[in-house]
Amino acid sequence: MEYDRIGPSDSTRSISHQLYAAEYRHRQLRRRRFFVLTLSSFLFLLILASSVAALLRSNKQSDRSTTKALFHTCELTRHSALCRSSLQKFPGVANASQRDLVHISLNVTLHRVGAAFYGASAMASMPMDPRTRSAYEDCMELLDDSVDQLSQSLLTVSRVSAGGTSHEDVVTWLSAALTNHDTCTEGLDGISNVNVRQQMGGHLKDLSELISNSLAIFSAAGRSQEFAGVPIQNRKKRRLQSSGDEFPFWVNPNDRKLLQMPAPSIQADFIVSQDGNGTHKSIADAVKAAPEGSSRRIIIYVKAGRYDENIKVSRKKINLMFIGDGKVKTIIAGSRSIYDNYTTFHTATFAATGAGFIMRDMTIENWAGPWKHQAVALRIGADHAVVYRCNIIGYQDTLYVHSQRQFFRECDIYGTVDFIFGNAAVVLQKCGLWSRKPLPMQKITITAQNRKDPNQNTGISIHNCMILSSSDLNTANSTYQTFLGRPWKLYSRVVYMMSYMGGHIEPRGWLEWNDTFALDTLYYGEYMNSGPGAAVAKRVQWPGYRVITLPEEASKFTVANFIYGSSWLPSTGVAFVAGLSY
Repeated sequence: MEYDRIGPSDSTRSISHQLYAAEYRHRQLRRRRFFVLTLSSFLFLLILASSVAALLRSNKQSDRSTTKALFHTCELTRHSALCRSSLQKFPGVANASQRDLVHISLNVTLHRVGAAFYGASAMASMPMDPRTRSAYEDCMELLDDSVDQLSQSLLTVSRVSAGGTSHEDVVTWLSAALTNHDTCTEGLDGISNVNVRQQMGGHLKDLSELISNSLAIFSAAGRSQEFAGVPIQNRKKRRLQSSGDEFPFWVNPNDRKLLQMPAPSIQADFIVSQDGNGTHKSIADAVKAAPEGSSRRIIIYVKAGRYDENIKVSRKKINLMFIGDGKVKTIIAGSRSIYDNYTTFHTATFAATGAGFIMRDMTIENWAGPWKHQAVALRIGADHAVVYRCNIIGYQDTLYVHSQRQFFRECDIYGTVDFIFGNAAVVLQKCGLWSRKPLPMQKITITAQNRKDPNQNTGISIHNCMILSSSDLNTANSTYQTFLGRPWKLYSRVVYMMSYMGGHIEPRGWLEWNDTFALDTLYYGEYMNSGPGAAVAKRVQWPGYRVITLPEEASKFTVANFIYGSSWLPSTGVAFVAGLSY
C-alpha cells in the first residue's frame, strides 16, 4: 500500500505550537535566570571586592599604626634597630600599646638572659685556669641574679599597670641587671682563655643592649618621670622631705631597735664565737645555716675576735643582719687580690647580694696591700642594704658599691685608688673617707662611679661626711694629692654635699679617666662643702661638672629622693636624715 504525501493535520499543528511556546518560555526563563544569576554574581563580587579592599585598608592602617607605635617606642631607646628587630615578631605586638611594649620588651629580654644563663652553664666542665674560672663563675652568678631581677621587674610591671607604685623598684632592678652584664664582660676581658671568652661572648651577645632598651622603654612609659634619663637640671622639683634624726621609712620599727640595742642583749638566731661559746666558730658556717628566703629578720651575732674568712651572702639569703661587738673588736679580714688571679668582683673579703642586708659594729678589711692593686674589702649588690658604724679598710677598690639601693651611716672607709666604686644608688651619710698612702706615682681618687646608661638611677651621694687623710699619708710630706673622683663610665654621677674637705684635696677637685672621655656626659656636683679643700675657684671646667647652688637640685641626691630611703630605711632602725638639713 502506498501512503499519500500529505501535510500535518490541525491537531498536530496545535500540539507543535504548544511545544514551541513552552520551549520559548523555558528559554526566556533560562535567560532571565542567567541574567539574575549574572547580576547577583556581579553584585556579590562587587561587595566582596569592596570588603576585601576595606579589610586591606584596615590592615594597612593597623600595620601603619603598629609600625608607628613600635617605631616611636624604639626611638626612645639607645639601640633602636635591635629594639625593632627583637620586638616585632613577638606574639601580640600588632595590637600592643606603648605600655604593652614594656611587657613585651621585658619578656623578650628575660627570655634572652635566661637562654644565656642556661647555655653558658654547659661550659662549666671546660678546663679553665684560675683567673678564667673566677671570671666564668662571676658571669654565672651575675646572669642568675639578672634573671631574678628581670622576673621581679616583669611581675611588678603588671602590678604597676594595675595601679601599683613600684616604679622605682623596676628602675633599680633593671639598672642592676645592666650593671651585672657590665661586670661580667669586664671580668672576661682580663682572661687569656680565648675559647672561653669567645663562647661566653656568643651567649652574652646583645644582652646589654636589650636590657638598656627595656630600661628606656619602661622609664618612658612609667608614670614617674622624676629622675632617670633626664638631665638633672631639667627635672621638676620634688618636695624636700626631712625626717629629723630618723632612719629612712623603709626601715621597720623592729630593725630600728636592733640597730640601737647593745649587741649582748639581742636575741640572735646564730652566735659566732671563736672560743666555742656560740652556735658556730666561723661566720661562713653561720651564713650557711641561715635559712633562704626568710620573711623575718635573721640575726647573726659575731663576737669580738679576728676572723680570717671570705664571706659571701648569696641572693637567696635575704634579711640577714650581722652584728659585731664594735669596729675595733669584731674584725673580718681577707687578702684576695687580682694579683692572686681573682677578678676584682671575686676579691671581696665580705660580699652580700641578699636583699635587706644589714651590718653594724664591725670591721671589714682587705690587707693585700697597695702593691697587689685591686683588692675589695666589702662588696654589696643587695637591695635595701644598710651598713652602720663599720670600718671598711683597704687600698685600691676598698668598697665596691656594686648595684641596687644602699645606705652607709657613721662608717669609716680607708683607701687609695678608686676606693669607693661601683654603680649602686648609694648615700653615705656622716662617714669618714680616709685617703691612705698609695704606691709611688699613683694618684689617690676617692670615687670611680660607673653609670653607663643615662636611664640608670644610680650614683654616689656623699652627704655630711668628713674627707680626711690618714696618718701614713700625713707623714708622706703631703706629696700625694687626693681627687674627689674620676669617671669610670660615660654617665658617671657623684655629688658631695655639706661635707668637710681637708687640705689634701687637689684644688682641681676631679681627675680625668682618659683624656676627654665622659667629660660632657658625667654629672659631678658640689654643694655647700667646707674646709680647706672645699674651695671651688680652681675646680675643673668640664661641661658635666657644676657647683650646685639650688637646694632643690641638691635635694635630689638626699636619702629621701635618691635612694627613696624614706620608704625602707625606717624598718632597719639606722638613724638617717631624709633631706639636706640636720
